Formats: sequence, C-alpha cells, structure tokens
Amino acid sequence: MTVALPGRIVRGVREATRSARLLLAVKTALAVGVAWAIAPHMPGVTDAYPYYAPLGALVSMYPTLMGSAKTGAQTLLGLAAGIGLATLVLVTVGPNWWSIPVIVGIGTLLSGTGWFGAGREYVPMAALFVLIIGGQDADSYSLGYLVQMGVGVLVGLLVNVLIAPQLSSAAAGSRVDALERQLADHLRQIGAAVTAPEPVQHDEWTRNIAALEDTVGDVRRALADADESRKGNPRALLHRRDVRRDHVRLQVLETLAFHVRDISAVLADAVWERPGSLALSPALEAPIEAACAAVAEAIEHGRSVDAEHSAAEHRTTGIAARAVRELVQTVNATTVNEGSSMGPGVFTAMHLRRILMQLRAPSD
Repeated sequence: MTVALPGRIVRGVREATRSARLLLAVKTALAVGVAWAIAPHMPGVTDAYPYYAPLGALVSMYPTLMGSAKTGAQTLLGLAAGIGLATLVLVTVGPNWWSIPVIVGIGTLLSGTGWFGAGREYVPMAALFVLIIGGQDADSYSLGYLVQMGVGVLVGLLVNVLIAPQLSSAAAGSRVDALERQLADHLRQIGAAVTAPEPVQHDEWTRNIAALEDTVGDVRRALADADESRKGNPRALLHRRDVRRDHVRLQVLETLAFHVRDISAVLADAVWERPGSLALSPALEAPIEAACAAVAEAIEHGRSVDAEHSAAEHRTTGIAARAVRELVQTVNATTVNEGSSMGPGVFTAMHLRRILMQLRAPSD
C-alpha cells in the first residue's frame, strides 16, 4: 500500500491538472463571482438571500453543456419538491419537534425515487432549511432560496455556453488507439512466453490481464464522455469527427480482448503446468509464438483509413492468416501423432482465427 501511494498521488495530481479540468475550474470560479455580483440586485425580498446564487452557479457547473443543463434543472426540481414539502408542514401542523424529522424523512424517501437525479439531495435539505432557517419568514425565504439558486444556475449555463467546454472526442479516439496497441502487445507477450526459457512471472501475467480489462472499461467511459461533450457544444460544429467509427472500433476491440484473455488463460495453465491443465506439445511452441506475433501485427493495423495503410492492413492480415494456417496444420499433425484432440494449441488456433474474422469483418 505504501509503495502504491506515491503513484496514486501523482496520478491524482495529473488528473486534477488536465487542461479540461483547469478550464472547468476557471469557469466555475467565474460563474460563482458573476452570480455573487448579480445576487444583491435581485428585486423584492430575494436580495436578502444572495448567498444562494453562487451555490446555484457551483452546482450547475459540469464538464459538458448537456450535463450542466441537466444538473441545473434537476437541482431546481429537487429544491422545488423540498420547498413544497416544507409548505405542506407550514399550512398544516407547523414546524415542531416531530413534524420536521418526519418531513425530512419523507424527503429522503422521495429523493430515492430517482426522479430528481443530481438534485435528489436537495429535496430533504430544502425542506429542512425552509422549516428551520426560514422560520417566521418561510415564504420569503423559500422564494429567495429558489430564485437565487435559479439565478446561479442560469449564470452557470451562460458561462458554460460562452466558454464552451473542450471536446474530448479526439482524446477518446487516442484511447481507442492505445487499447489497440495494448491488445497487440499483450498477444505478443503471450506468444513469447510460450518459447521463453523461463516462464513469465505469474504476478506480471495477472497484472497485464487486469490492466487490459481496466483499459477496456476506461475507453468505454471515455467514449461515452466524448459523446456527451459534443451535445449542444458549438465547438462540435467546427471540429467534426466520425465518432461512430470509434464506437465500432471499440466494439471490435472488446471482442478481441475476450479472445486474447481466453488465449492468455489457456496458455498460462500450460506454461505453469497447473493441476488439471492440458499439456502443450513442444512442436506447437514456435508456431504459437509466430501466429500470436503475426495476429498482433494485424491488430495494430486494424485502424487503417487511407489507401496506403489499407494495403498494409491487407498484407499484415494475409501474413497473420498464413501463420494461423500453419499453426492449425501443426495442431492437426500433433493431434494425429499424439492421439488427442484436446490441448492449448487447439484453443489458441481457434481464438486466433476468430480474431482474424473480426478484423476482416465489414466496419459498417
């Protein structure tokens, strides 16, 4: 734990100082300042509660425009529901030692319905504030609370529109490229481990598999965030990108990751000679390494988009197909010689063939 702590701190600092996060921090500070400057000039009794305007600006700031609008609307909805619950108490039994806890409990239950999204915590909170802080001026307090929060949310939305959030589509596309390279590298390592004089350490192999699974999840989230960043964003009109292609590539890579994990598990059992594992014939070691390396090369060329790269893709896929055929032929010969159709070579050849089928499948 102590060894991993410095790495976590560095990653946390790096994540917090990304350009998109720094831009959000600047916009949030600006929105809070503008809301605080406007709040005292609101008409009527609302100017008595200026401190809620900066809070509204703060809660409405979100990395994406659609996220900001949604969060702001849900917050106001939650506030309105909480104020409505408090009003129900005020016009009936009035606030006392038992009605306040009861209405807060009801607000907490209501917030669990999923109707209020990001504003769910404001349902019981608004009810509590109106009954305790509002006191004799509950009507004025409720109006000021809701209006000033609305002002802050509006300011936050305007700041987010005028200083549009950065698009993350290109960065998400780069993450897909990185996943592609990681898959190819891991497949090469699997093949190399079969012929290595000393087996790869179990911990290292396990970490590589875990990292691969984590990367797939991270890329999926990055693409979802990238899609969200384009909704309603003026920058999307100037920076067009075929995001559909990134999603198609991710779907393919997720399937490839399944096959790579399966190959890794089968060969790991054989390399470490685990109990119940199937023995790997020495005759299959070199063909497995060659086939894994060739298919890994084909995976890396899977993102070709122009004619020159497309030709290179066909060449590497053809080389991989030949390597897999040679592996299949060796597997067949070994099966006849050893009298057994079960073994790591059979499973490896099957999954490598499936990978090539995915790489050759139409992209649309």
